Amino acid sequence: MKNAIKYAAVAALMFLPMVAFGADGAQQAVVVKKTFIQVLKEGGWCMYPIGLFSIGTVWLIIDLWIRTNAKKMTPEPDVFSAKQAFLAGDYVTAYQSMKSAVSPFAKVIQAALSSVGHGKDATEEALQAEVDKVSSTLQTRVNYLSVIGVCSPMVGLLGTVSGMRGAFAALGTSGIGDTSKLAEHIGEVLIATASGLFIAIPAFMGFYFLRNKLQTAIHHLESEASALFRNAPYDYLRDADVGQEETFAAMPLWMQTEQAAAPESF
Repeated sequence: MKNAIKYAAVAALMFLPMVAFGADGAQQAVVVKKTFIQVLKEGGWCMYPIGLFSIGTVWLIIDLWIRTNAKKMTPEPDVFSAKQAFLAGDYVTAYQSMKSAVSPFAKVIQAALSSVGHGKDATEEALQAEVDKVSSTLQTRVNYLSVIGVCSPMVGLLGTVSGMRGAFAALGTSGIGDTSKLAEHIGEVLIATASGLFIAIPAFMGFYFLRNKLQTAIHHLESEASALFRNAPYDYLRDADVGQEETFAAMPLWMQTEQAAAPESF
């Protein structure tokens, strides 16, 4: 019994410094804290372009969320104003009203009314061309999210390669005994890789979601615009200049010269 107590006391004395050292190390680990900015700085040079990608992703998602809203693209006041003018047969007022508005719906109706005097086919072609223009402009912005989603992991991978190169260089210089430099470069590798993926995931999610949202809004816009011209009296509007805009397609110069040179008949 006395021997057991003696051995236990010796073991306690032997492990006491280890416990104290571990407690001291744990205490230091708790005390040493890093801010979010300090952690990002450890990622190396690649954090600067990834930071720009993150700002661009947030800005594009917010901007496109607003622009692709159906009420933003096809505002009810603009639709109501156009319908009232069409019902009254006042196409000039409808054109001027749409010209003063700024919504994509107003631009589509304005483009269609500018060609209404050339017949149904010309009107529908002008309407569809303006719808395609609106869709292409917004789709280009949506595609930027896909570009960011592809480029962010690539930049993070470049940071990973750069960090691993530094890690092997530190290992070759100081040897395996000094692990502080090695751990620093390993941390740079992990932060660079994680940051690139952290930006790519919401960028791709925003791309697919906003692309579908844009398609829905464009279909709604096209449907509302086409409904106004469904039973338009094209025969009565033939050669009508609804827009009354200044034209730049004058008579050919040689025709004007021939008319000026022709003798006047009495």
